[in-house]
Amino acid sequence: MTTEYKTIEQLHELLVQGELTAVELVESLYERVQEVDEKVGAFLTLDKESALEQARTIDEQGIDPNNPLSGIPIGIKDNIVTKEGTTSAASKMLEGFQSVYDATAIKKLKEAGMISFGKLNMDEFAMGGSTENSAYQLTRNPWNLDKVPGGSSGGSAAAVAAGLVPAALGTDTGGSIRQPAAYNGVVGLKPTYGRISRYGLIAFGSSLDQIGPLTRTVRDNALVLNALSGYDEKDSTSSPRESEDFTRKIGESIKGKTIGVPKELLNQSHAKNDIIDTVKAAIKVYEELGATIKEVSLEHAKYGVAAYYILSSSEASSNLQRFDGIHYGYRNEEAESLEEVYVKSRSEGFGDEVKRRILLGTFSLSSGYYDAYFEKAARARTLIIEDFKKAFSDVDVILTPASLTEAYTIGKRVKDPVKMYKADEMTVTVNLAGIPAISIPCGFINEMPVGLQLIGKHFDEATLYQFAAVFEANTDYHKQLPTFKGGE
Repeated sequence: MTTEYKTIEQLHELLVQGELTAVELVESLYERVQEVDEKVGAFLTLDKESALEQARTIDEQGIDPNNPLSGIPIGIKDNIVTKEGTTSAASKMLEGFQSVYDATAIKKLKEAGMISFGKLNMDEFAMGGSTENSAYQLTRNPWNLDKVPGGSSGGSAAAVAAGLVPAALGTDTGGSIRQPAAYNGVVGLKPTYGRISRYGLIAFGSSLDQIGPLTRTVRDNALVLNALSGYDEKDSTSSPRESEDFTRKIGESIKGKTIGVPKELLNQSHAKNDIIDTVKAAIKVYEELGATIKEVSLEHAKYGVAAYYILSSSEASSNLQRFDGIHYGYRNEEAESLEEVYVKSRSEGFGDEVKRRILLGTFSLSSGYYDAYFEKAARARTLIIEDFKKAFSDVDVILTPASLTEAYTIGKRVKDPVKMYKADEMTVTVNLAGIPAISIPCGFINEMPVGLQLIGKHFDEATLYQFAAVFEANTDYHKQLPTFKGGE
């Protein structure tokens, strides 16, 4: 039985009916990986024996018919620690690192019966938008192997799109779930900050980072979030809110609901006209389904990219101080003094993009420049938060493109950091405000997927899923399959 491209719900039905066992599902997907991932390069490491052992245990216990996640494999972005295998954050600095514990997100998924399937490629320490900054390998977009999969969760999005796993975990600091979801034609959610514990996530920007799911359908996404969410005493930023059923609004009508469309974000002079046209076509679908479209203003969004890269790089420079060649991680063996240990280990262990952001962050926090850069960026963040609060007083969700371009050719932007950074303008404001957002497939340009971003109020993921599911039910973009062309 072929299992690729089946949804979590479809696989659950097969498992409950006894037409498939968890062991058979794991073996089938590993065969798919062997067949396809040589082209795509989504997985960094696989631990087949551990996955099969988890599957055998679940089969012995019996599939819980009331638990749709029981026996379902999930891929893990390589910056979320697991006891099985290694966790490198796609960096030479952590090559071969093995955690002694599971991240809280992993623990919750295992408690829900999901099977940790393997570690997925990413931009080093989640710093990048194309997965070209990995220290180990290149990941390609399954729709066109000459194109990037987006980043930093490019391996996660590509694995789901290629039918290697039905779900994957990504992380989103400035768009790293939503942009690759858009580029690969899958569903990706960045939850509200604090919704999911960050304990066991290798930190990039601590006030911005959030773990989230990537799946083939909206309902699958909500099912995984059900398992992931909840308070964790090990994470001081974890919300004390009780867990909830995020599927509860799926299937409800949006008639009479209001969608806000920011006038500034849809009138970008450098946006591709066909992207804007595709998003406008999606807006028309919502209008036909009874939603009211209202123009809103996010006037300070224009400062989002600048504020984000100052704040996130400042936090990164602090978080990455721990990688010093002494406690753990890569160490230059020829260093003869303490200073040489620091300098040589960090110079050799970190890639160019990570070093660039450490330098930017250190500069922004340095004496004489803190007021001019970091403090102003923090003030801009406050203005962006206030813009969202004002906009949400009149609308239920806000709609934008997930990206102003479709996936581009490998190598086209990686040497131009400014162009790479500006590509995040549709997504970074959401992280700065700490609110949830989802990317869903909404069309194709040049045979490449386009993503629609829906932004929600704090802790209102259920409404995002409601709006996303209605669009999904009335279109067939999520049913299209990648062609694996190119890559010669």
